[in-house]
Amino acid sequence: MSFLALTGKTILVFGVANKRSVAYHIGRTLEQEGATVVYSVLSSEVAESLSKLLAGREVHACDVEDEAQIPALAEAVKTNHPRIDGIVHSIAFANYENFSGVFHEVSKQDFLQAVDVSCFSLIAIARGFRDLLSENASVVTIGISTTRMTVESYGYMAPAKAALDSSVAFLAKSFSQFSKVRFNAVGAGLLKTSASAGIPGYVDNYLFAEQAIPRKAALTTQEVANTAAFLLSERSSGINAQTVVVDAGMSTNYFDAAVVKHTVAGVWPADRQEE
Repeated sequence: MSFLALTGKTILVFGVANKRSVAYHIGRTLEQEGATVVYSVLSSEVAESLSKLLAGREVHACDVEDEAQIPALAEAVKTNHPRIDGIVHSIAFANYENFSGVFHEVSKQDFLQAVDVSCFSLIAIARGFRDLLSENASVVTIGISTTRMTVESYGYMAPAKAALDSSVAFLAKSFSQFSKVRFNAVGAGLLKTSASAGIPGYVDNYLFAEQAIPRKAALTTQEVANTAAFLLSERSSGINAQTVVVDAGMSTNYFDAAVVKHTVAGVWPADRQEE
């Protein structure tokens, strides 16, 4: 028997867009652990594009910006699954098309859309699936390792993720009035995903992260997925209302000697040359 004891559990996973998606890695990991995974993607067009990747799986379409689609999804899922044991919320969006990189110049429309999709959707999903969640269900969202790092190119997504981080705690408290459902977040460091590739300047930040991480190797999407799977299992029953940071130790190592030397002198030590 697997340590995570997920066999026979039913988990609803939001957010698969392609094979690089965090949601896809989580879903695949859960399946390997014996769970039944139901997928919700942005639209029927996305579902069609994933027909090979998610072949044989139950896939639904739900655009969380249209709040009415969430209870409709709950009804559709309920047809085959009267109870679900967990939800993965791996959804985020920011429109960088017209963003200058200067935070105070972000438009109200773009800012509120980022909060709506990246944060409020978790609240709406929790409310919409309240009656389907088993008493000890676990809800896991994907956040970021720090919302205090003011990266210009990341812009207003960090405040949206900060709202998500706070909402996790408030949802845990409000659901505790009638259940033992847990809410947690995985605070992921920089990952190589298709979504992140669309963030201006992200590649340079990712390459920096590789050097700032003590092991000198980037965080992998699978490492984030492994943590999410643990939080979805009852093995993590003592963890609630938390953000579990998964950054391979980057936050402890910004003043790594090699990184500092490269920044100040513009050179790498002889035994750590740039590729």
